[in-house]
Amino acid sequence: MTCRSHDTRRGGDPRPGLRPSRRSVITLAAAAAATAWAGRASAETHRGGVPWSPSADDAPFHGTREAHFLTDAEFAVVDAMCARILPGDENDPGAREAGAAVFIDRQLASPWGRGELWYMQGPFSEGLPTQGYQADFTPAALYRAAIAAVEGHCATAFDGRGFADLAEDEQDQVLTAMDEETLTFDHVPAKSFFDMMRENTIEGFFCDPIYGGNADMVGWRLVGFPGARYDYRPWLDHGGRRLDLPPVGIAGRPAWRRAGTPAPRR
Repeated sequence: MTCRSHDTRRGGDPRPGLRPSRRSVITLAAAAAATAWAGRASAETHRGGVPWSPSADDAPFHGTREAHFLTDAEFAVVDAMCARILPGDENDPGAREAGAAVFIDRQLASPWGRGELWYMQGPFSEGLPTQGYQADFTPAALYRAAIAAVEGHCATAFDGRGFADLAEDEQDQVLTAMDEETLTFDHVPAKSFFDMMRENTIEGFFCDPIYGGNADMVGWRLVGFPGARYDYRPWLDHGGRRLDLPPVGIAGRPAWRRAGTPAPRR
């Protein structure tokens, strides 16, 4: 059958809740980020005419945490899953601290979430591992159905508690079971959901902040990525030295906020 999406299994086989699962994505993400900035539009836009001076535009927009597709209950489940797939704390931010669930919520409300560019007419079959995602759900429909299935499983297996109410080791049990296909659902492909969820979590950790994740550019700071800067020519001959440049997103960076301008809502 026609493959409707890319392979969600690339980047190794990390397990949720383990530090190696977080570090194993860093090299992949850094390479993807390095490719992404080369084709991005100028981050240091201006409206004041010529001559242009840097850092003189409006405050960057980082968006808000209001849900766009997920209900509050669904959002809590996704946020808890992100926190176990890419754990963090106050000293070492992870997917929760980066707002990966916000990124996912916005993507599910987008044309991607609705599968508008996918062939969704069937016939549908299991497909080969190399063909990637093959289910007859759009991403948004898959998330909604899989979250309901996960919550149903948790209520039965954990005395009526939902996924977000489980202890971390219990959450890891559920995620690992989906990943290893020892937990399956009647009408929802648990493994496909886990693969998509893991990939979306990584994307939310390393995306440009304008898309809702990578809050305060914590993902970029972790790998030393300077971001979508307007001009890298002053640093082309750095001789391999570490640049230590503060990362800049498509819409700028928080330090450019004008004095007296309210900080963007999170």
